[in-house]
Amino acid sequence: MKRIVNFNSFNIFRIEKEIWDIEYHNHNFYELIIIESGKGSHHLNGVTFPYQKGDIFLLRPSDAHEFAIQNKTRFIYIKFTEEYIWENLLMNKKNELKKIIQLLMEDRSFVYESFIKNKTDREHLLQLSRILLHEFSHKSLYHREVTADLFSGIFTILIRNTMGNITNQKWVSKNLNRIDRILYYINVNFLDADKMKIENLAKEFLFSPNYISIYIKKQTGFSIQQHIIQYKIKTAEKLLHQSNYNINEIADKLGFNDLSHFNKIFKNYKNMSPSAFKKGNKAGL
Repeated sequence: MKRIVNFNSFNIFRIEKEIWDIEYHNHNFYELIIIESGKGSHHLNGVTFPYQKGDIFLLRPSDAHEFAIQNKTRFIYIKFTEEYIWENLLMNKKNELKKIIQLLMEDRSFVYESFIKNKTDREHLLQLSRILLHEFSHKSLYHREVTADLFSGIFTILIRNTMGNITNQKWVSKNLNRIDRILYYINVNFLDADKMKIENLAKEFLFSPNYISIYIKKQTGFSIQQHIIQYKIKTAEKLLHQSNYNINEIADKLGFNDLSHFNKIFKNYKNMSPSAFKKGNKAGL
């Protein structure tokens, strides 16, 4: 797999493509990719989801991705290093925001689809990205300070969207402690059977293999396996709704023993079969 290397701590530019001509790759930096116009699909870490105008993706150095363009697409790329984050973003943030930013930057915290859900935030973020691009390109007086402030504003909007659901609000209220990091880790790695082995999960978070299961169940009310299944079902819903994978392919991709096993588990959680769920979404139900 190709690895793209960048030696600048911060860079922003715009590109427009009708055909994606960059092979599946990862980087030595972080990047925000804003979809300024167009649509298609984003293939990220083995999972494919559609993209459209206003979507924004946060990629870590280990993430591998490529796009498939359906309509001519204009991208705004913001590339940055961990050092830039510390020097220009974390210094002036409250402790709570610092912890959330650090979690977002870790490979253990992961979101496949666009970070932006709120319609107004999508519009504002597009505007801020365009202004940021202008300031960075024209290098007017105090452009470094303006650039850092604009980037901070963009990232804060991302946090607001990421932390908008009830579960994440509870995590923030608990100051993002160790259980939060464990749940993030499971969320990212639930498809990796080796990392999900009790002994490896325990080693990652400095628990004994005998105690980590007890700890997670006590803190969340769910077992490790229940968390893994919940993440699989959540991903299955998205794949059934948004992707072109058939049900057999989804069952295989998510690590179910066979189609029958997938059907049984999905029905237990959603009270309908995967095929009924897929048909319902296509019908707009």
